[in-house]
Amino acid sequence: MTTSIHFELPALGYAYDALEPAYSAELLELHYAVHHRACVDGANRALDTLAAMRAIGDFNRINQVEKDLAFHLSGHVLHSIFWRNLEPNDGTPPGGRLEAAIRSSFGSVESLRHQFSAAAIALQGAGWVTLCWETTLGALLVQQVRDNQDNSGTATLPLLVLDMWEHAYYLQYSHRKELWFLHFWDMINWADVHRRFDNAECADLALDQAPMQHVHSVVTPFRRDRL
Repeated sequence: MTTSIHFELPALGYAYDALEPAYSAELLELHYAVHHRACVDGANRALDTLAAMRAIGDFNRINQVEKDLAFHLSGHVLHSIFWRNLEPNDGTPPGGRLEAAIRSSFGSVESLRHQFSAAAIALQGAGWVTLCWETTLGALLVQQVRDNQDNSGTATLPLLVLDMWEHAYYLQYSHRKELWFLHFWDMINWADVHRRFDNAECADLALDQAPMQHVHSVVTPFRRDRL
């Protein structure tokens, strides 16, 4: 029987009360220790199920299991980015090449904020809003993500993510999505977003590469501890 790999809940990296008063310790603990943990456990269950299916050669449930894997794995990755995006910081706004890319794609940081806010408040049901690097266009996009994985482009890499599931804000902000967004925006660690932007710019899907052409490139090692 083949064995399956397993995901782990990453360390939060700061105390539950580190984001107060904008994000309460009670809400942060519930969000991280319960809801993010559920995504990790769900992804691992799906991987184990797939391993068992391979072992017996029975893939009758493949559609549901693949759907479960996509949902939970995407939730795990988005939550992992979310915690890093909110790491306690000194409030420095975006600058350098990231700010230039924002101006090129949206006109200004303020214009990005308005579009990001509109996408968050208008999101129907549960989901996320993300600032992504679109690798084929070489530009930044704002996307609504339905649930954890639907309605987003295949070639986009998330740099900044906002959880708009009710479990992320309702305990503290109730139905006031606008207030949740305002406090989220003030907490953003733009240095983390800039780091993700630098890494994302290196991604190349080689869509315009000639057939059989071999390209040697230097790849930055992937660090699972710095999602």
